[in-house]
Amino acid sequence: MNLEQCLGCGKISKKEREEYFNSLDAIIKNYKKGDYIARQGDMVDYLYILSEGSVKTEMITESGGILGVETIVAPRPLAPAFLFADNNRFPVDVIASKECEVALISKESVMKQLSTNESFFKSYMAFNANRTHFLSERLQLLSIKTIKGKLAYYILQRAKNGLFDLELNQKELAEYFGVARPSIARSFSEMVEEEVITSDGKILNNDKLKNYILS
Repeated sequence: MNLEQCLGCGKISKKEREEYFNSLDAIIKNYKKGDYIARQGDMVDYLYILSEGSVKTEMITESGGILGVETIVAPRPLAPAFLFADNNRFPVDVIASKECEVALISKESVMKQLSTNESFFKSYMAFNANRTHFLSERLQLLSIKTIKGKLAYYILQRAKNGLFDLELNQKELAEYFGVARPSIARSFSEMVEEEVITSDGKILNNDKLKNYILS
């Protein structure tokens, strides 16, 4: 068992997980649904690892609204890149979507693993690089002005063989896009009526979807 495998610990028992985290100078915390694991602006003094459950991340916009960023399902680290940032603060609120277990590993333990464990070093760097890619896509989505354009981009990113799965319900999509829920329902219905997509997840007009993004 090693830390790069244990970033999520999805394949080991709870007892093994606790023993391993304890050997790494870690604190195990449990949260109920709706609890805040971290708030936007809190210091990132530990490597947070979500080992059980799921969380949602949100941020407050300049207008005071709530923008959903993503849903994270265990096993996953939370904001690992910010542990070593100059401004090492959580950029988002992290809220438990269900009962969660989170391990907080000390910065010293992480630094030791980075300096002595090549496999962990590569895994840590790769994960942070992939997160950068995710955030660039997220910024691309936020830069699209129309709701249809946002929906089209979201659908195309998840399309495979002419099919798509939204993965989120309308309420979650509204939070993810930072728009009102009725607007999502209306735009989706219009795209179905215009025979661009079907309500059961088929893409009928790929070019029209791309045009939505550009309009």
